[in-house]
Amino acid sequence: MKKGWLIALGLLVLGCIGAYIWYNRLKTNAEAEGGAYDDTLKPRLEVSTLDITNIDDDVITMNVKMLIDNPLPVGFKANNLKYTVYMAKTPIIEETYAKPIEVESGDSTLITLPMKLRNKTLMTVLKTLEEKGIDSTTYGVRAAFDLDVPIVGERTFTQTIEKRLPTYYLPEIKVEDIDFGKLGLKQTDVAAKVSVVNKNKFPYNITDTHYTVSIDGKKIAEGSQPEPILIKKQATTPVVFPVTVKPGQSLSLLPKMLFDKKDTPFLVTFRCKIIDKDGNAAFDNSKLNTTIRGTLADFKKD
Repeated sequence: MKKGWLIALGLLVLGCIGAYIWYNRLKTNAEAEGGAYDDTLKPRLEVSTLDITNIDDDVITMNVKMLIDNPLPVGFKANNLKYTVYMAKTPIIEETYAKPIEVESGDSTLITLPMKLRNKTLMTVLKTLEEKGIDSTTYGVRAAFDLDVPIVGERTFTQTIEKRLPTYYLPEIKVEDIDFGKLGLKQTDVAAKVSVVNKNKFPYNITDTHYTVSIDGKKIAEGSQPEPILIKKQATTPVVFPVTVKPGQSLSLLPKMLFDKKDTPFLVTFRCKIIDKDGNAAFDNSKLNTTIRGTLADFKKD
């Protein structure tokens, strides 16, 4: 009995020694390669793609795909992943990926991190960069997660991924005028004159555009423009969106539109897709939703 116990203990010691040698060999190889694992044997994080799914007045929603590579001699499991996104060293997003993450030894997995960015936060950073004349900046993702790793126990891994890129600006849509052209008994011609401000150093197209015009809380017109519209780089591009409405939707508003412009609010909504011919990851295939509010007095001509 005692002899059997000694044999079992000896095998356990040999197993531990073997695991230690294997671990250190992998670690030595990682140090020899340099860079990829930061000279240590630990999980490696890498941002794969960024996909902006929606841009509206308050929030930008996006999905970031992150690769997690596991060079450890054992698999690991993490209950969550906390991540912070930086722009110009300023945190602009702080969220938690609450789903469990499990990666086998020598394997990798791709996860999708949902993110919401408040426009007010982004605009504060962009305004500072613009005032300082900075046309490129550092974007970064700092990720931290606790791993329940056999043998070495639970460990917290933190990694920051940074990249210097051009400063990206969101499109700015401004309604310059709502032109009520020919007023007829059968129909009224309306044109929304819009300008699209693009501060970026690259052009893009907006396509599949849908829009509505509301006056004093009543929707009087809607329309669509399926064809692409080229938005020039570092310029303001004027665009006219024509629509035709029936008099029943506008005649009742004519007195206010003609004589009470100051107290007559308007609301114009735009929904479109942004297409970049170069496939720019920051914008390509992103959806833009924006709402412009004001009063008809804003369009008063000199």
